[in-house]
Amino acid sequence: MGYARESTFGPSLEDQVQVLKAAGAVDVYEERATGATELRGQWEACFEALKPGDSLLVSDLTRLGRSTSDLVGIIALLAERSVSFRVVAEPWLDTGGEHGRVILGLFESIANYERSRLSERTTVGLAAARARGRLGGRPPAMTPHKLEAARNLRSKKMTLSEIADTLGVSTSTVARALSGPLQAAADRRA
Repeated sequence: MGYARESTFGPSLEDQVQVLKAAGAVDVYEERATGATELRGQWEACFEALKPGDSLLVSDLTRLGRSTSDLVGIIALLAERSVSFRVVAEPWLDTGGEHGRVILGLFESIANYERSRLSERTTVGLAAARARGRLGGRPPAMTPHKLEAARNLRSKKMTLSEIADTLGVSTSTVARALSGPLQAAADRRA
C-alpha cells in the first residue's frame, strides 16, 4: 500500500503515485492537503486500511511526517500494528527488512535528541528573555495601583464583590490580592 502527500516544493502528487506504483504499491492513498494543515483524511484512511503483515510505501520520507518526532511516532504506530515501512527514495529505510529494529531504534534516538535540543533552546530563550526584563505570561490583574485602591475601598467597608466590580477584576482576584504577597509587602512598608 502506498501513501502520497502533496508537496509545495517537492515532486507532484502524480509523480509520487507513479513512483509508488512502480515500486509495487497496488493501492495508493493520495493526500491533497499540504503539511501545513493538520487534517489528513487520506492518511487516516490509509492507516485504518493497513493490516498486520502489510507494508506501507512512501516515495520520500518527508511525505509521511512534518518533523522527526512526528515520523518516529507514525513509524512506531506502524510497528505496533506489525506493518513494515519502506521509503522508495531511501532503499536502506525498510523496517520490514533484516535491520528494521536497528532503523527504528535510530529514529527513536534522533527524535529524543531533537526533543532535548528543543527543550534546551526553549530554556535558553526564556532565560535570555528574563535577562532582558521580559517575564512572560499574563500581566497581573492587580497592579500595585489597583491593590492600593482595593485597600482604600476595603477600609471604607466595601464588600469584595463591590471592590471587584469597581476595579474590573474578579472577586477571587481581590481576595487573593488583599491576603497575598502584594498585601504582605504593602503591610511591611506601612
